[in-house]
Amino acid sequence: MLLMLFCVALAIAGIGYAKYQQIQAAIAMGKSFAPPPAAVTTLVVQPQEWEPTIRVIGTLKAVQGGNISTDLAGIVSEIAFDSGRAVHKGDLLVQLNADQEKAQLAAAQARRDLARLDAGRKRELQAQSAAPVSERDAAEAELRRAEAACNEVEAVLARKRIVAPFDGVVGIRLVSLGQYLTPGAPIATMHSLDPIQVLFNLPQQQISFATPGKALRVFLEDESASARSGTISALDSRVNEASRAITVEGLLPNPEQTLRPGMFVNVELPRPTEEGVLVVPASAISYAPYGDSVFVVKSGTNAEGKSNKSVSQQFVKLGQNRGDQVRILSGLNAGDEVVSSGVFKLRPGAEVQVNNSVQPSNEAAPKPNNS
Repeated sequence: MLLMLFCVALAIAGIGYAKYQQIQAAIAMGKSFAPPPAAVTTLVVQPQEWEPTIRVIGTLKAVQGGNISTDLAGIVSEIAFDSGRAVHKGDLLVQLNADQEKAQLAAAQARRDLARLDAGRKRELQAQSAAPVSERDAAEAELRRAEAACNEVEAVLARKRIVAPFDGVVGIRLVSLGQYLTPGAPIATMHSLDPIQVLFNLPQQQISFATPGKALRVFLEDESASARSGTISALDSRVNEASRAITVEGLLPNPEQTLRPGMFVNVELPRPTEEGVLVVPASAISYAPYGDSVFVVKSGTNAEGKSNKSVSQQFVKLGQNRGDQVRILSGLNAGDEVVSSGVFKLRPGAEVQVNNSVQPSNEAAPKPNNS
């Protein structure tokens, strides 16, 4: 029994020793193991021109526009416009019933004609000294009174004929034939669309960049086409005391009438072009709460003495972005080779393999295909 126990213990010790040797060999192999270099794309940073811009949110507004209404009560007898159609200044929109006023005008014209004949006779008699001057003056006063009465009725008739006050586009019709309208009742909205205004606010520190006559660009949020160009037309007379911002008014052409009042737009105010600006693709930036950084590629040798490329993490200060590009204010020098894609899998000192056969997008004004 003792011999058997001794043999079992010896076998167990031999197996344990063998496993110990295997574990030590695996540990030594793991220490000498080096991960393969990460495949990345790179870009050499070169100075270039950069056009700084001021970006704000704006709202479109019609140069002329508002609600069309009537200042007299009456029944709608004619509607001469269609919803959403363009009209010209003076075109009839709505006619209110004016039968009573037409009868009053006929009576007033009859009294005017009689007063005109009477005044003519009195002038002839007075010229022949057959009538006193007072009768002639009274007849002429009566004539003027009759003419004023005609003008008054004609003015009422004109007010019952509601016409377009300017060239523009009429909105949705809000009245129907036979409907009784009270003074101030809305008939439709109407706005002029070409040109169109854009209103936006600027902080008081940037007022100097918004003088009248300077250019601006307007972008629609859902439009990938080129920007609409316009000019600054006016600035408000005062700065808002609560926001310390001033309201700026711009004017831009709208011949196709796709821009409508009330739309939300992005407004850019271009500033003078700067030279020697360092720019990198947005894909090269590693964003982090403790600071933004890029990975710079350095050439060197590894532990075996072979030449390789590794990366070092360089913290940078970012400026304005433009399309796929981001301006670097500090932290990089011209000629530095930075990793433009694959930064998420890198760490300081990691070896990399550069493969620039496919580069990420790096356009100042990208135009991606519709998805």
